[in-house]
Amino acid sequence: MSGQTYRPEGIADDFTTGETAADRAGADRAGGAAGRPPSGTPQAPRLGWRGTLRWTWRQLTSMRVALMLLMLLAVAAVPGSVFPQRDQDPSAVVEYIGEHPGTSDWLDRLGFFDVYGSVWFSAIYLLLLISLVGCIVPRTVAHAKALRQRPPRTPARFERFPAHVAGTTTADPDEAVEAAAAHLRGRWAWLPTFRVDTAAEEARPARGTIPARPAARTVAAERGYLRETGNLLFHLALVGLVVSVGVGQLLHYRGQAIITEGRGFANAVVDYDTFESGAWFDPASLVPFSMTLDSFDSEFATDTVAFAQSRDFTASVTVTEPDGSASAETIKVNHPLIIDGSKVYLQGNGYAPEITVSDADGEVAFSGRVPFLPEDQVYTSRGVVKVPDVSAGNEQIGLIGYFLPTAVINDDGSAESVFPLPTDPLLVLEVYRGDLGLDDGVPQNVYRLDTANLTPSLDDDGERVKLLLEPGDTVELPDGLGTVSLAGGDVPRFVALDLRHDPSLTWVLTFALLAVVGLTGSLFLPRRRVWVRSWTSDGVTHVEVAGLARGDDAGLDGEVDRALAAVPGIVTDDDAPPGASAPAAAPEPDRRSTEPPEEG
Repeated sequence: MSGQTYRPEGIADDFTTGETAADRAGADRAGGAAGRPPSGTPQAPRLGWRGTLRWTWRQLTSMRVALMLLMLLAVAAVPGSVFPQRDQDPSAVVEYIGEHPGTSDWLDRLGFFDVYGSVWFSAIYLLLLISLVGCIVPRTVAHAKALRQRPPRTPARFERFPAHVAGTTTADPDEAVEAAAAHLRGRWAWLPTFRVDTAAEEARPARGTIPARPAARTVAAERGYLRETGNLLFHLALVGLVVSVGVGQLLHYRGQAIITEGRGFANAVVDYDTFESGAWFDPASLVPFSMTLDSFDSEFATDTVAFAQSRDFTASVTVTEPDGSASAETIKVNHPLIIDGSKVYLQGNGYAPEITVSDADGEVAFSGRVPFLPEDQVYTSRGVVKVPDVSAGNEQIGLIGYFLPTAVINDDGSAESVFPLPTDPLLVLEVYRGDLGLDDGVPQNVYRLDTANLTPSLDDDGERVKLLLEPGDTVELPDGLGTVSLAGGDVPRFVALDLRHDPSLTWVLTFALLAVVGLTGSLFLPRRRVWVRSWTSDGVTHVEVAGLARGDDAGLDGEVDRALAAVPGIVTDDDAPPGASAPAAAPEPDRRSTEPPEEG
């Protein structure tokens, strides 16, 4: 036996090399083959492709991986807020690519300009969804089985539990048990407070130092399954929330339009200034209604305390349905107009003065209302006029300036607005000439003027020429470029409308509320077990109650006390007169039945 390893017969060692005794003996005599582990070296079992798939699935559906995927999803969304996105601002993407020709090509290949539609972001999103579903399904099955099981049987010894009371009663054990069981079940049979099971225990003889115990009646009660139900509801609601948001992003559409008084737009993709939609959106699904802005009314404070602060904005519109019927509606801030499931919000407002530009040959090169965007509380508004359609041989014209609703000329010749309403309007313009860059095929922002290839008009002092126009004025452009006119009368107002349609909003709200309900239940519903035992000894009925909670539970002692107090004619041991007999001792407990099952 010297030099040999003892191996008991009939016991297979799955963690060794699997060689026979003869093979091992030959290998030992030969000194061991090169690269072969010594005999008896523990070897991990081979998983095989099935075992590998099972291990991968268990890792994917673990809570640790789910949290990692959730954190990774948040990190993956960061580039969407750092880099411009094509579906939100395509012109900004083109501008970024032009400014960063070296890195933008790789960023575009990796999907950083369309983060939320990229393959890698979708992969994380789907893996998180699979992880949640794979975690919830087995827990739901286990929870459904636990709901059909009986409460754990009554342990033998109550005195070892953290909450334990005892007493005597004038009622018999059957009455004591039924009263305690009725109390634990609660008032409503359709929604019991505890799941209750009553039973009878036979008398047990004495064993060693443990005295005999007479026959007894018992109650086993358990509550807190709604805690796990709330936990599962929370996770199911998260899955529903993720699916709803995903479907909503695929089916949603959103359009913005700026319309002036007396003008309107139709609910068609080509009629919106900007329009974005999901991958599954069908333009033919748009309901062909039209809307006209009849008037826009605004109110501002005139008192010294809140001077020029907005008080109310109201857009009066006429909506024409596809069947030709028209209705007058109003749109206010935070009070959108709902049309065929879509909501139309009032996002902004301002002034759109009507400007006419004639070129050097006297031909009208531009005429229309130009929205000027407010930049402060008194509606100092900035706007741009681009005039590319000039007569042959003439330079293109660019005008940039401010519209002042209530203008005041300062001592230094500068102008500013002092009130939002147009009591004394003034238009201040600077003039540029040259190539506007509109023929290059690169989209431009209509509210910005690219002056890189333009020449400003200067006066004799080398300062930029500023043209001041009041309603009805016509002034000549410098350098013989032509004339510019501001239409007389009231200055037209414009509104910025935002139309949104997302069929998932109702589902998102529903699942969000369910998630809150489930989380509340999983955090605040107690998990408790209560046992009651009653027996008769020497003509006296004894009652014992014990309780056990999962984790810290400040209300457990009160629950046990209330269960004992529900027994008719009860007298607790603290209230018993001197010399009253104590409850008989009980044998050792069955430790398998005292701890609440672990939550997944």
